[in-house]
Amino acid sequence: MHFMQALQQAWTRNHSLVCVGFDPEPTKFPAQFHGKPDAVFEFCRAIVDVTADLVCAYKPQIAHFAALRAEDTLERLIAYIHAKHPGIPVILDSKRGDIGSTAQHYVSEAFDRYGADAVTINPYMGRDSAQPFLDRADKGVILLCHTSNPGAADLQDLDVGGKPLYQHVAQIIARDWNTHGNCALVTGATWPEQLAEVRALIGDMPLLVPGIGAQGGDVEAVLRHGRSANGTGLMINSSRAILYASNGEDFAQAARAATQELRDTINRYR
Repeated sequence: MHFMQALQQAWTRNHSLVCVGFDPEPTKFPAQFHGKPDAVFEFCRAIVDVTADLVCAYKPQIAHFAALRAEDTLERLIAYIHAKHPGIPVILDSKRGDIGSTAQHYVSEAFDRYGADAVTINPYMGRDSAQPFLDRADKGVILLCHTSNPGAADLQDLDVGGKPLYQHVAQIIARDWNTHGNCALVTGATWPEQLAEVRALIGDMPLLVPGIGAQGGDVEAVLRHGRSANGTGLMINSSRAILYASNGEDFAQAARAATQELRDTINRYR
């Protein structure tokens, strides 16, 4: 299924704009996982199983798995989601971006090796670096636009011909790169005014919005500035606030409760 179709169906089926990010840190796992050789998979699988009816997407962060030498675990996790909870798209958060020949290998990594439905990439090397991803018409290509970190303004807000660089990025991608209708943008919840400006430039293109939860983004502001005309258009990501809602034996139930609370809060502002 096309990533955008799966996303739209998940928005509707689960009445949810919540994306759960997987940033595994074994030191934060409950004691029952300590010393287990397959702890990362077992922990992530438990979170998936209790939240799959509450989310529109999952977003594993590749660096967290790679640093643990757990790339095989990431492959298994994505395959598990597809097998046990079909219809929930998986976004590989890898923020790739390189020359065309290398980009083609990153495409194969994301979509052929890991089996992801979408991938985050950095557009700042230009269209030729993004084209191999864009050519996979059935897969989502989620491009950095205005990120959630404090230093985002250092470069992304630079004035270029009378408007900030991130606005040029949003406009170019929406107008010229989205020929297959498979593009989305990353816009941080910590910059609500910029989120509104991006939405005005791109129409109903989906936005992946990090920065809720541990980074302090405001849900009401995100919905007010970022939702599309039909009240969707967003993948609002939360990672640590859900994964580590409890470090006790009730970790899974706490993760479900945190996910449901976020979903219900979002829906109040839709």
